[in-house]
Amino acid sequence: MNAHHANLSVLPFTTRRAFVRQLGLGAALFAIPGAFAEEIIRTPKQTEGPFYPDHLPLDTDNDLIIVNDGLTPALGEVTHLSGRILDAKGDPIRNALVEIWQVDNNGVYLHSKDTHAARDKNFQGFGRFLTGSSGEYYFRTIKPVLYPGRTRHIHFAVKMKGREKWTTQCYVKGEPQNPKDGIYTSIKDPQARASVTVDFAPIRTSRIGELAAHFDIVMGFTPEA
Repeated sequence: MNAHHANLSVLPFTTRRAFVRQLGLGAALFAIPGAFAEEIIRTPKQTEGPFYPDHLPLDTDNDLIIVNDGLTPALGEVTHLSGRILDAKGDPIRNALVEIWQVDNNGVYLHSKDTHAARDKNFQGFGRFLTGSSGEYYFRTIKPVLYPGRTRHIHFAVKMKGREKWTTQCYVKGEPQNPKDGIYTSIKDPQARASVTVDFAPIRTSRIGELAAHFDIVMGFTPEA
């Protein structure tokens, strides 16, 4: 971990916009070299689920920890989530709109029908990021918590011009509830299942216990030139 990472945990929230821009452009900091040196495993599609937001928040940027210019951060384990959108050959896809949505630290989605607990008003619950030439995306969010009947997971949607919305989910490596989750275990191929199982690893230099997670999404096609 380099010196740039060492300063992440001490940035004041007042510098949020600059922080998001800087890390959004520098998502490669969390890249895993050689991840596709062997065989490319296509990311399995998974259900969108019932709780894609039924009303999008006014703030849909890639920092889910702070809503608009609020001063109070969301509760939860802060996670720097990054990765790349790749085609079937492992080449980056640009201009892909990546969306994520997930429960807050109370296990509640940003959806009017999810009322089983009080929602954390300081958690954005949904975010977007448009990939550049490197195919990279970046979000600052929280480590997902358990939801009734589900293991820990984050929903992903990838939208590209001329193609239908493509959805999947990523899961927390080592989570005891994973083998009991019907959607997770519906992925029968072990390599495909491993491709959506992500290590939420502590950032050693973080003073507030932040995590880093890297999730590459390999689409099952190669864009036309």
